[in-house]
Amino acid sequence: MTHRTSAPRGWRLAAEDALYGPRGFYLRPGGPARHFRTSVHASPLFASAVARLLVATAEEHGLAEPAVVDVGAGRGELLTGVLAALPAGFPVRAHAVDLAPRPEGLDPRITWHDSVPRGLSGLLFANEWLDNVPVDVVATDEDGVRRTVLVDDDGEEHLGDEPAGEDARWLERWWPPAGPGTRAEIGRPRDEAWAAAAGALAAGLAVAVDYAHTADARPPFGTLTGFRDGREVRPVPDGSCDITAHVALDACASPTARLVPQRDALRDLGVDGGRPPLALASSDPAAYVRALSRAGEAAELTARGGLGGFTWLMQPVPGGAGTAASGPDGRGVPSGGPGGTSS
Repeated sequence: MTHRTSAPRGWRLAAEDALYGPRGFYLRPGGPARHFRTSVHASPLFASAVARLLVATAEEHGLAEPAVVDVGAGRGELLTGVLAALPAGFPVRAHAVDLAPRPEGLDPRITWHDSVPRGLSGLLFANEWLDNVPVDVVATDEDGVRRTVLVDDDGEEHLGDEPAGEDARWLERWWPPAGPGTRAEIGRPRDEAWAAAAGALAAGLAVAVDYAHTADARPPFGTLTGFRDGREVRPVPDGSCDITAHVALDACASPTARLVPQRDALRDLGVDGGRPPLALASSDPAAYVRALSRAGEAAELTARGGLGGFTWLMQPVPGGAGTAASGPDGRGVPSGGPGGTSS
């Protein structure tokens, strides 16, 4: 018989403990990177594209020393790649945000935070963070009534009461009922987390990258799932696996934000999966092999049905030209750690 350590509770509380509690999945030694592969791990081309986006953001806002803030930084892989890809001598202040402790040997130029610093100007980038901000789940019973899904520590689910208040209003606005047997995830905590993170910027651009869905195509049975050792598994809130769900990014976005497929966003930033000219193989074989490798990595990052299926929420934060990259003057929302993955 399975030993239960807590009474059935909503998925939001259960996942918070399982991911970020004392024995949480994201706080374990070694980090979650061995459990899944992200765009960051797939190719250094991803970090190079983020570096170009940082440079463009600094130029647009007239920033003499822009900040780059990686929310859900994991083990600092993305920022390490960005710093390596920036032009020599480019002035930057790098900030990593994660609940996990600072990794040993991390570049000393990177400042580590357990919450989003406020008052910085530049680029805030959250790669697969929001999908690991825990959310509650509802299921529609046979009478057509939506009820909160409760879960035991062993993953067994039960139906609870109807959602109320702000959760009920969020569902009505963003994920209306679709009939008995269907499920939905209440994305309100993600809306609030993103508003707080993006709102921490004084000026610049805030970007969230995640597997996403929009109001015209909500998944009828939800997307809650687990990952362990590179494989999708049944979600069990005991700290043994990642617990993730796709993001209703349209609900998170401000009126000025754009939702852009990753394949388009990366191509705009110079990541092209086209093959190099065959003539290069004759004139410079080594260069041809390197170009062919980069093309393969770019193709993976932009592939339909794969990493190219991510969505970028690109949200400008207005600010006057010459805005300084000031130091943090307060604290924002805690990082959820790398979402569905580590950035």
